[in-house]
Amino acid sequence: MPTYNKLVRDRIPQIIHANGNRFNTRVLEEAEYKEELQLKLKEELQEYLEAREDSHAVEELADILELIHSLVEVHHSTPEELEAVRREKREVRGGFDDRVYLIDVED
Repeated sequence: MPTYNKLVRDRIPQIIHANGNRFNTRVLEEAEYKEELQLKLKEELQEYLEAREDSHAVEELADILELIHSLVEVHHSTPEELEAVRREKREVRGGFDDRVYLIDVED
């Protein structure tokens, strides 16, 4: 029996059961949950960085976005509030659309 000891998506136990397999799970306390979300974010980011095809990269970005939505709730906020902060920062400081690469700044 493989051991995973990691945070998984909510429906994974149902999928495992539907495949006729047995499993053990537990519900994480809030501090553990935050820590496991952060670990999962690192894992998904690494998978994104290693993606060689656009379709795989987009799939990993979707996983990252799902984790961000969960993390924003852990930080007592909402995806809508996060989006408002993102829009405000973009309005004040810009986005990354122009591909500007800063080399140096003279004092």
